[in-house]
Amino acid sequence: MAEISPAGLEQLVAEEGEVLRAYRDVAGVWTIGVGLTAASGVVTPRAGMMITKAESRRLLVAALKRRYEPAVAAAMPGAPAHAFDGAVSFHFNTGAIARASWVKAWRAGDRSAARTGIEAWNKAGGRVVAGLTRRRAREADLILDGRRIVPEVAFAALRAGDTGDDVRVLQAEMIRAGLFDGPADGVFGAATERAVRAFQASHPNLTVDGIVGTATRAQIARLAAARRALVATSAGGALATGGTAGALPADPAALALPPAALVVAVALVAIAALVFTGWRYRDEIRSRIRIWRS
Repeated sequence: MAEISPAGLEQLVAEEGEVLRAYRDVAGVWTIGVGLTAASGVVTPRAGMMITKAESRRLLVAALKRRYEPAVAAAMPGAPAHAFDGAVSFHFNTGAIARASWVKAWRAGDRSAARTGIEAWNKAGGRVVAGLTRRRAREADLILDGRRIVPEVAFAALRAGDTGDDVRVLQAEMIRAGLFDGPADGVFGAATERAVRAFQASHPNLTVDGIVGTATRAQIARLAAARRALVATSAGGALATGGTAGALPADPAALALPPAALVVAVALVAIAALVFTGWRYRDEIRSRIRIWRS
């Protein structure tokens, strides 16, 4: 059965980023290595778990053999090694090898349509992402022409000196999380690096290096989500209780509860929602408190 080459494996790691200490992804799922969760079937990440680079590669290879390589082999029978490597990278990131239109174009020998099709997979949340645009271009080069780029540092990481839309999006996310006072100018300068380092120092699962890799980006996104959830929940509770008098029906008998009891019930629901939100994002809130104290 076809399998990814050693060079293809290194490029996939470079594209995805590799984290040797377990961290929570944007959805709060414990993750380790090259984006592996318990759903991979090869590892069950947990708080405090650490692995070596060799273990990370072994787990990645096992996950690819279990799920990704068979799907690519079925979709692209007879693919040369470089095309197989690029397709595995695409499928690992999108999970779409079986439905992507470019695969049909590749099988038909239509290189132009295949490249256009590959490069169309550059959106997240309906928005074109510069990093994905660059990744798809690299995958198209590898699949169609055998051109390969394997950098020393992950493509996905952002660091001091970087500029552009990806940095601007990061800064905006940090502003929403209360980690950075702006501006979101798209320049990863000294102020941005200081804010990143302060955040990393407050989180025990992160390396304090000022580089925004996979784990750091996920934690920033979760903190921003926690802040939005708390604000929304607080605002909802305030609206539900603060405007009660004007919102009650003219005939109180129409209520299942007396007006005073209804106010208390709504307040309790709001408090419960705040507690739930706080628990869901407890790690992110705790890390934010550490920053405030420092």
